[in-house]
Amino acid sequence: MMHQELGAKDVVAIVRRRFLLISMLTLVGVVGGIVAARVLPKRYISRTLVLVQQPEAQPVTPLVTDNVNQRLATMQQQILSTTRLEPVIRDLSLYPRDINRLPMDMLVERLREAITITPIAPMTETRAQNLPGFTISVVFNDPQLAQKICSMITSMFIEEDIKVSQGVNFGTTQFLNEQLDQAKAKLDEQEAKLAGFQREHTGVLPEDTQTNINLLNGQASQLEAATQAINRAQQDKSFAESILAQQLSAWQASQAGQNPETFDQQLEVLQAQLVTLQSKYTNDHPDVIKTKNDIAVLKKKIEESNQQLKNSPAPDKNAAPKGEPTQIVQLRAQIHQYDQVIKERTAQQEEIKRQIQLYQGRVAASPGVEQEYKLLTRDHQTVLDSYNELMKKRDASAMSTEYDQSKQNDRFHVLDPANYPTEPSFPKLPVFAGGGLGAGLALGFGLGLLLEIRDTSMRSEHDVELVLRLPVLAMIPVIAQNSGKMRTNPPLSASLKT
Repeated sequence: MMHQELGAKDVVAIVRRRFLLISMLTLVGVVGGIVAARVLPKRYISRTLVLVQQPEAQPVTPLVTDNVNQRLATMQQQILSTTRLEPVIRDLSLYPRDINRLPMDMLVERLREAITITPIAPMTETRAQNLPGFTISVVFNDPQLAQKICSMITSMFIEEDIKVSQGVNFGTTQFLNEQLDQAKAKLDEQEAKLAGFQREHTGVLPEDTQTNINLLNGQASQLEAATQAINRAQQDKSFAESILAQQLSAWQASQAGQNPETFDQQLEVLQAQLVTLQSKYTNDHPDVIKTKNDIAVLKKKIEESNQQLKNSPAPDKNAAPKGEPTQIVQLRAQIHQYDQVIKERTAQQEEIKRQIQLYQGRVAASPGVEQEYKLLTRDHQTVLDSYNELMKKRDASAMSTEYDQSKQNDRFHVLDPANYPTEPSFPKLPVFAGGGLGAGLALGFGLGLLLEIRDTSMRSEHDVELVLRLPVLAMIPVIAQNSGKMRTNPPLSASLKT
C-alpha cells in the first residue's frame, strides 16, 4: 500500500478484510457513548426572557436616559459579584459537599460560570441603541435549583433596575436641591446689591434719564418765567417809586400852602402814568383802573380845594401837619408788595437754579451709573436664569421620581419566567451515542488502515508487478486441501521470470 494508489476496489477489499475489527470498535464506541451519557453528571438549563420596554410617550421626561447596554453591563457586574452571589449560595444550600472545605470565592466563581446573560440583538439598525431584551440562563445539576437560581437572578435584575432608577432620580433631586439653595443664596446676594445700588443712585438710574431731561427742561422754563416776573416787578416798583416821589413832594408842598397848582401837577403826573399804563396793559388791568380812580379822586380834591380857598380864611402856618394821603399810603403799600414779589421770585429763582444743577448732575452722571447698573443687572439676570433653570430641573426630577415609583418595574418585563428543565442539557444520549459511533468508525478505519500499511502480503498481480517490477507470465492457483476447490486469488502468488 505504501507504493501504490488505492482504488475503490482496494478500499472495498480492505473493508471486507477488516470488517470484524471495524465493527467491534464501532460497537465499543456506541456502547461507550451510551455509558458516558448515563454515567457523566447531568446539567440542566433553566432560561428566562426579559424584555426592555421603551415607552413611546411619557408624561415626564425620564432622568435615567443612559444606554441600556451600558446599564445592563453595569448591573451584570453588580449582580454577579461575590456580595450578591454568596447569599444565593447560602440561601439555596448550593454545593453542600464543598461549602465547608473550599473557599467561598471558588464557589462563587463556579456559580458565576453557571450563569449566562445574553443580550437580544435588535431587528433593525435604527434600534441598535435600544436593547430589546436579554436572556438569563443557569446551568446546574439539579433542575429545581436551576429554576430557583434563574428566578432569583431575574428578580435581582428587576430590583436593581428599580433601585438604580430611583437612586439616580433621588440623587439627582437632592443634588438639584443643593444647587438650588446655592443659586438662591447667590440670587439674594445679587438682589441685595441691586437694591442697594438703586437706593444709592435714586433718580440717576437709566430709566430716570429721560425723566431728568424732561424735568431739566421744565425747570429751565420756570427759571425763565421767574426771571421775567422779577424784571416786571422791578419795573413796576421803579415806576411806583417815581410816582410816590412826585406824590410825596406834591403833598409836602400842599401841606405848606395848599397850592392848587400842586394838584394840577399831580393830575398831570397821573395822566402821564395812565398813558404809560394804557400803552402796556389793557383798560381792564388793575393798575389802569386804579390810576383812573386816582385821577378822578384828584380832580374831585382840586374842586374841593378850590371851593375851600374861596370860603376859608388865611392858613395858619403853625398848624400841625395832617397824615399822608391815601394815594401815598397805597403807593407805599404797592411798593412793599413789589418788594415781596421780588423777594419771593428771587428765592424761587435760586431754588430753580439749585434744581437745575441737581438735574444737570444727574444727567451727567447717568452714563457711568448706567454702565454699573448694566453690569449688576446682567449678573442678576444670569443668576436668575440659572435659578429658574435649576428650579425647572428640580421639579422635573421630583415628578420623574414619583412617576418611576408609580410605574415600578415597567422597564424590565419578564416575558418567559424561569422554566423547569425536564431533560438535561448535558449529556444528551443521542449526541453521545452518535459521537461514540463516529469515534468507533474513525478508530476502526484508522486501525485497519494502519494494519494494511504494515501488511507485506501480495494479493494480486498488480501487487507482484509493483513490488518486483517484473511482468507476470502465469498464475499458479492454490488448491485447498480437503475441499477439492482451488482459489484464484491465493494469499501468496508466484511470478515466473522470463
